[in-house]
Amino acid sequence: MTKDQKVVAIQEIKDLLQDAKVVYVADLEGLNAAKSSEFRRQAFKQNIKVKVVKNTLLQKAMEQMEGVDYSEMFQSFKGNSALMISETANAPAKLIQGFRKKEEKPALKSAFVQETFYVGDNNLDALANIKSREEMIGEIIGLLQSPIQRVVSALQNKPETVEAKAEEAAPAVEETPAAEAPEAPAAESTDETPAAE
Repeated sequence: MTKDQKVVAIQEIKDLLQDAKVVYVADLEGLNAAKSSEFRRQAFKQNIKVKVVKNTLLQKAMEQMEGVDYSEMFQSFKGNSALMISETANAPAKLIQGFRKKEEKPALKSAFVQETFYVGDNNLDALANIKSREEMIGEIIGLLQSPIQRVVSALQNKPETVEAKAEEAAPAVEETPAAEAPEAPAAESTDETPAAE
């Protein structure tokens, strides 16, 4: 590879990393052409960009990136490396897991997800269990809607309850004046008794 080709390759990697929030580096070594194509096809369906890269060029591109220090990942850059870029935090991990049900590879080398570094294949399960942004938003909306739904339900049921209580209370109000009416003449008769003497 000429110096100019290296410069172009580094720039391509930098373009991929530019606004990436989710960066995985995986080992695809051992996958034949058909399996490698299938892996790429599945990645494409899940909106995951996959690029096989040279470790030295990947490291140089990452060193030139501003804002994120990728140096924690450099130790994992050995052998065959594939750069995976995604919008969804757990999508590449789930893709690797799914593919590994039938194959030994791909293996996770390292990842940068939600401003945290994960180095080593032993982090694959933890990464797969990270909730995606969409899942988190869905859960938050669900939690927010729950109290609102209770309030709305209570407000919808409240007029019926108020009317029912008003109907129950109305006969009691009518009975109370009727009960007071006989007491009033009794009070008058006691007043009249001393006057009669």
